[in-house]
Amino acid sequence: MPLNKVVHLGPVALTNTLTTNIFNPPTLTGGTGVPSNSTNSYYILRHIRIVNKTSSAATFSLWLGGSGNNTAGTEFMGIGTSVAANSYVDWYGMLRMDTSDYLVGGAGTSTALTIEAEAEIGVN
Repeated sequence: MPLNKVVHLGPVALTNTLTTNIFNPPTLTGGTGVPSNSTNSYYILRHIRIVNKTSSAATFSLWLGGSGNNTAGTEFMGIGTSVAANSYVDWYGMLRMDTSDYLVGGAGTSTALTIEAEAEIGVN
């Protein structure tokens, strides 16, 4: 069983650009004597929280795909989903993201919402 490290991702203020790359696991490059089969990392997302810091409801949209685009069919957590004023929305699960996976998205109102996640990071 791999030894993963628990990490937090963000917090990141969501802008009104819906193709913003929010999270993407890093590749492992460089070094000397590194095993050739240890080339990439991955995240296992366990919790995502989106917080609304304003006194008005705000919306968010997230996509999970193989590029920095918000392609139809890759919708993930909320498409125009409203977060009440001074409140938050939680997602719990166990979702693996490899280096070829991108979590992209944004908000209807720039910087009204902040996204934060807890995950494990591991090495392939």
